Parts: sequence; structure tokens; C-alpha cells
Amino acid sequence: MAHHKYHHDDEEDLGPSKSAMKRASKALQDLGAELAELGKERLAKVPIDEDLRDAVKDYQRFTAHEAKRRQLQYIGKLMRNVDPEPIRAALDAFKGVSAVETARMHRLENMRTLLLEDEKFLHSIAETYPGADLQQLRVLRRNAIKEKEQNKPPRAYRELFRLLREIEEGAATRDDELEGEGEE
Repeated sequence: MAHHKYHHDDEEDLGPSKSAMKRASKALQDLGAELAELGKERLAKVPIDEDLRDAVKDYQRFTAHEAKRRQLQYIGKLMRNVDPEPIRAALDAFKGVSAVETARMHRLENMRTLLLEDEKFLHSIAETYPGADLQQLRVLRRNAIKEKEQNKPPRAYRELFRLLREIEEGAATRDDELEGEGEE
């Protein structure tokens, strides 16, 4: 049997193809780009080494398109030396948290709207959140309606939202404490 220059035995492992290596490199660069779009607080919570953190901060500081493009390539290169799974997990957690937080904000806005439309909604709030200060909610509701009628800044309207958020957070904290007591 003639041996050709390009013939390889079936047992020989050639490793990943050039295309597979490019795809993996691109995936790491994309992950680095996601990191680069994070705010300072979230970036601080991601488990990455200092070189990568500094590279991301440099990217965020740059304004020129070409400088950003080159820096993203450098971030991708640095990403090859780290385990991407903890980074992916942190980014996924941020996405999940923000989706939950968005849904919560919509729920609170809906509660505020229903309360402004009908004072009887206070009974529903009282049933759901027994510790709620109904008198304060009533006063804020009345003030928010007056503000709207008089085209004034929506101070009470915003305060009503804050109070509803505090009521919901207080109920969630009490629920967590009750669950913790039951586990002992």
C-alpha cells in the first residue's frame, strides 16, 4: 500500500478542525463582548482575573470604533486562558434577575394603576399584604390624583410606587423569615 503525504491512519487524533477552533474563539470573544457591556457593579460580581477585568475596563473607556474592535479581540484572546463557565453562569444570572425584576416592576405599576382607578383596590392590598399602611396609601392616592388634575410634578405618584414596593419587599422578607423558622 502506497503512503501518501496527506494520508493519516484512522487512529491518529488531529484535534479540533480549524473551523471548530474559529467557532470556539468567536464564542469566547462574544462572551467577552457581553462582559464589556456590563456596568461597574455587575462586572465586579463576575469571577474573572485582574488582567481580563482591566481589559474590559479599558474597552469601556475607549470611544473610537477601531480601538473598541481591537480591544474586543484582545479580550477574546484573554478569554482563551479562563474557564468560561463561571462567567456564563454569572451573565445568565444577571439576565434572569433582570427578567424577574422587570416582571416585578410591571406588577407594581399595575397595582398602582388599579389603586388610582379605584379606591376599593385597597381591600385587595390589605388582604394580600396584612402589614400595609392603608392610611398612607389612601393619602398618597388622593395626592397623586390631585397632582394629575393640576398638572403638577408626579411626586405622590412616584411615592405611591415606592411604598407599594416597600410593602411587597416587607412581605417577601417576612415570608423568607417564616420559611427559615420552619426548617429548624
